Amino acid sequence: MSEKEDPIKIHREGTTLSDLGKYEEAIEKFLEASQLYKKYGNVFDASYTLFKAAECSFLVEDYETAAERFLESAELAFSKGFDRFAVSALEYARDCYKKLDNEEKVEELEKKIKEVKDKLAKSF
Repeated sequence: MSEKEDPIKIHREGTTLSDLGKYEEAIEKFLEASQLYKKYGNVFDASYTLFKAAECSFLVEDYETAAERFLESAELAFSKGFDRFAVSALEYARDCYKKLDNEEKVEELEKKIKEVKDKLAKSF
């Protein structure tokens, strides 16, 4: 694996840029890392870096893009049974839709979050 294809290195670069407040640049790194993690079969980190890209989009007030990325992150997490992490992504997506005054989407996500939380509560 070349250095250009090292998702961990790229992930770290994204984290550093995010910590410095360089959110647009961080988004690019997180998305790149997410694609590489996905390519190498690391679904959790692919979902996590997508989540981090969504967070950065939220911080630059691009709520539509943030919502899409949070939902994609949740979908990836659900695909491998990382349901608790997926719920967090859904909650952030809901918050994006609140910022966008999209009540229909907010209600839809509230329902989905409740369903998943109820299912998780029953598994204990």
